[in-house]
Amino acid sequence: MRRPQLDIQLKTPEQIEKMRAAGLVVAEALRRMREAVAPGVSTADLDAIAESTIREAGATPSFKGYHGYPASICSSVNEQVVHAIPAPTQVLREGDLISIDCGAILDGWHGDAAITVGVGDVDPALLKMAAVAEDAMWAGIAAAARGAASGRGRLTDISHAVEDAVRRAGRYGIVDGYGGHGIGTEMHQDPHVLNHGRPGKGPRLVTGMALAIEPMITMGSPRTAELADGWTVVTRDGSVAAHVEHTMALLPDGVWVLTAEDGGRARLGDLVTARQPADTPAP
Repeated sequence: MRRPQLDIQLKTPEQIEKMRAAGLVVAEALRRMREAVAPGVSTADLDAIAESTIREAGATPSFKGYHGYPASICSSVNEQVVHAIPAPTQVLREGDLISIDCGAILDGWHGDAAITVGVGDVDPALLKMAAVAEDAMWAGIAAAARGAASGRGRLTDISHAVEDAVRRAGRYGIVDGYGGHGIGTEMHQDPHVLNHGRPGKGPRLVTGMALAIEPMITMGSPRTAELADGWTVVTRDGSVAAHVEHTMALLPDGVWVLTAEDGGRARLGDLVTARQPADTPAP
């Protein structure tokens, strides 16, 4: 079933279960890459970990071949915001901040998530920025859950919650033009989910929606540029950026964070659906 106008794909609980399986593949790939991040490791090394993890699970990398993209992850280091292509020549150094974006397709359904990780001894201000981005993501997910439960929630309630969390935390740039998206049988679907905006606008938040929520913030200006490779997005002022993402779905009794090992329970508590067991350990 699809909602008119924006062509939003609404999923059944059974289809969301399939998305959860894909989401857990992504979660495992990100867990292994997080553990592997260290000075001297190349972004190509991380890409190899992701691809092997995804294929071992019987899944396919969402990114590889997508509009010609050549890798299984996006590995954006420091001033690179999103979509940076892994390379054996890009070797991580002490103090770097890397954002790793990963997607997988399992039985025709997509999962998509991203983490930002410090390399070795990192400036505490950069780690704080990464934590702010993550807190903002969870604020957006919580807003979606509450909005759907009330029956009055609108899409931009998520955008507003993300922006508010970032603004309250400090002076960070919120990257414009890029954001979250619907997800399901395709990696990118309607609607586009901005990381800023007034609440109460856009389509209603309803059961069956599946969205990828992904704040991208910087230590400086929010303005970006795309490099000549046609993929890598960098900050115009050279400031360091952070990018985090989870795929979530709205069910009749709550939200399910499909790419979080604990389904979101540790951060969201009773907002999480009963389909995610309460005793599932947090990652």
